[in-house]
Amino acid sequence: MADILVVTVNEVAGARVTRVIGPVYGTSIRSRTIVGNMLGGIRAIFGGSQGGYVAMVNRTRDEAIETLKAHAASLGANAVVGMRFDSGEFDAGQGQAMNEVTAYGTAVILQPIQ
Repeated sequence: MADILVVTVNEVAGARVTRVIGPVYGTSIRSRTIVGNMLGGIRAIFGGSQGGYVAMVNRTRDEAIETLKAHAASLGANAVVGMRFDSGEFDAGQGQAMNEVTAYGTAVILQPIQ
């Protein structure tokens, strides 16, 4: 797969949008293990950084961006502009929390300005 440029801005310096393809998205859902959740709960009692949760959210976000890129590439885009994140958490039952991140933006064709 060709590398897809992903930016949070709507315009890219030195390039122009020659075609707007449309909205694209990538979603990732992850959960920690039961042991990870228990350890995180114990750490929460004492306060401080929640390294395990930070790592999980970062992996979830990175996976959402990769899925976004794959969606854009499948439509023939070479870039995604206006990328944003939406995230949330939901209970999957039996005390298992799931973290969901969706990356979304507009797939476009960019060309360098000559």
